[in-house]
Amino acid sequence: MSKPQEPIATTSASEKVDDAYAESKAKFDSKAKSEYFDPCQELAQKSIKCLHRNGGDKAMCGDYFQYVLGISLRHSA
Repeated sequence: MSKPQEPIATTSASEKVDDAYAESKAKFDSKAKSEYFDPCQELAQKSIKCLHRNGGDKAMCGDYFQYVLGISLRHSA
């Protein structure tokens, strides 16, 4: 008599994805929120908007960002 065959384990695509991200999810969840916060993101978005408004002319946006940088440096001192 032959042994009964074990059923072949089938995994769905969602189970494979869950397994693939389980380790990175644990790392992500255990880190402090500040590790994923980009403090420059808001300023970067404003600079891109300024460039779009002014047809890509960096000189038009430079004065504003120098002013903002100066104020932020004064507040941090």
